[in-house]
Amino acid sequence: MSDPRLAKIRERLEAALAPQEIELDDESALHAGHAGAASGGGHYRLKIVSNKFEGVKLVMRHRLVYDSVHDMMHKEIHALAITALAPSEV
Repeated sequence: MSDPRLAKIRERLEAALAPQEIELDDESALHAGHAGAASGGGHYRLKIVSNKFEGVKLVMRHRLVYDSVHDMMHKEIHALAITALAPSEV
């Protein structure tokens, strides 16, 4: 992976959530001209499958994801669209 920001996000998610599957896409180019793009923060789309989401409500799944990248939010990450699934939901 050549993008250091994507690599950093992926590393954080893997360390915190030990995902079985992770798809992380940089959609920043789709948001060119948007105020968040001007600040330098990227727009990302994440699909993540983790045992840690089993029996956990959606809002808490998102919290677990955000907690793993909290220091990157609003600086390196402007927006993060999350699909968080338990293995039983795949």
